[in-house]
Amino acid sequence: MRARLVSADGGPSIDLVKDMTLFGRDEDCDTRLDHKSVSKLHCVVVKTDGLLLLRDLGSTNGTRVNGQRVRRAALLPNDTVAIANLKYVVKFGVELEKLEQQEEPRPKKEPAAQLRRNALPDVYPEQK
Repeated sequence: MRARLVSADGGPSIDLVKDMTLFGRDEDCDTRLDHKSVSKLHCVVVKTDGLLLLRDLGSTNGTRVNGQRVRRAALLPNDTVAIANLKYVVKFGVELEKLEQQEEPRPKKEPAAQLRRNALPDVYPEQK
């Protein structure tokens, strides 16, 4: 499965080519995000069974999915992911194909099955 995080801030997109991609400021990370708000080992994205699973690694500034701070979450196409202060839009499956067709027209393929939004994400409780 091909997947991409498209920068919402106009920065470079990140292609998720490995089954497990480690994000952080450390040099050993698969995707190095050199920004002071990003932790050394910030989060990991795993591709499995046609899904993208995100897990925060105890980062200082947190990881957010659609504006909600999460410890872990299943990512769906067009979800917004904020790794500290860096914002991305998730693209895979049909949405990635649409994005690529806008960039460079290609022959049409059959659309992939539609994904349903996870009704019960694993989120932090609201602070009062």
